Amino acid sequence: MQSNPSPDFMALPLEEDIFEWQFAIMGPRDSEFEGGIYHGRIQLPSDYPFKPPSFMLLSPSGRFETQKKICLSISNYHPEHWQPSWSVRTALVALIAFMPTNPGGALGSLDYKKEDRQALAIKSRETPPKFGSPERQRVIDEIHEQMLGKAPAVPQLLTNGSVEETNRLSPPEVSGEHAGNAAEGVNTSGSSSGSPNTDLPKPDSESEVADNIVEAQSDVIPRDSAPRVVSAPQNPVVTIQKPKHDRLLTLAAFGLTLAIMALVIKKFFKINGLAGYIEGKF
Repeated sequence: MQSNPSPDFMALPLEEDIFEWQFAIMGPRDSEFEGGIYHGRIQLPSDYPFKPPSFMLLSPSGRFETQKKICLSISNYHPEHWQPSWSVRTALVALIAFMPTNPGGALGSLDYKKEDRQALAIKSRETPPKFGSPERQRVIDEIHEQMLGKAPAVPQLLTNGSVEETNRLSPPEVSGEHAGNAAEGVNTSGSSSGSPNTDLPKPDSESEVADNIVEAQSDVIPRDSAPRVVSAPQNPVVTIQKPKHDRLLTLAAFGLTLAIMALVIKKFFKINGLAGYIEGKF
């Protein structure tokens, strides 16, 4: 990630524990999260990359609960879907693509109104979240400063009030109980450990991860109004003709077989005293 940095995310491990990473993702474009800077924490297992990491969001977003492990098919909630070829970079790309999709009652998910989510996106730019030890906070502050320098402006999507008024809102003042619960990490979407989970296919690259997450939500957010009918490919009938020399070899082999059979019959008759009959016929 250092050799190929992305404008959409940034992640750094702790010096004291390389299995713990702090990250920040940019809100996906053309959504109510656009312009927001959302911090989180990744905990890698000791046998990573053979087992998946866990993910936790620290910034209120209206999409995921804060300081609670979220349920994704790239997280430790679904180890059966994890592929060792995936990485922290792949997981962050998937997380960004997953934000604008329908939560579907998944564990750790929230379903706020667009206006509330945009207000939280504006609020996320002001200061980074406070979390953990001084070293963790130092890494969080460093990531936030760098992300803020390349973050796009938040689009003017709100219908009630101006951006200046929204900027002064704190999470508890945005949509009352919803935003307050977001800051406290309380699940208001009615999800539980038995809630349905969102499963992903098993892609091989970062872009495929993001595409497949969106495709998995196609039943909730249809992308085409008309059904698509895909016709099955028809296999052409191919006639294979044997070469001419192959046919000649076949005929020669057949003739040789007949000659051998004639010699065997002649030998049989000769042994049984039928030589005269044999001489007359053969």
